[in-house]
Amino acid sequence: MTPAAYRQIAELMEIYFEGLHQADSTLLRQVFHPHLAYVCATDGDELYLDLDTYMARVDGREPPARRGDPRDEAILDIAFGSPRLVWVTARMSMMGRSYLDHLTLVPHEGALRIVTKVFTYIPRKD
Repeated sequence: MTPAAYRQIAELMEIYFEGLHQADSTLLRQVFHPHLAYVCATDGDELYLDLDTYMARVDGREPPARRGDPRDEAILDIAFGSPRLVWVTARMSMMGRSYLDHLTLVPHEGALRIVTKVFTYIPRKD
């Protein structure tokens, strides 16, 4: 893939990370596909949500930024299956947990959007 394609994904991920840090559903809706499948794969906390249910949860939480949590995230891998299918593996820490996200991106209205967010977390040991 081209450097521009990687930049596009990095820009999308910046919005994703900032949206989570600010608990800002308006930002997050810019990067999520309307048919998002949100899946928590943590043992004992399995969860399956759609976009609107997940955004309501985001809106109801205290933003990590307001709590004073520093942003701590990284893109671990970007894999292009084709120009229309991308997988991103990312990690981040917030709200006392370390998260590992596996995101699948597909086109929607002319831009790539996250259609699946499958993740797990562990309590952070600071």
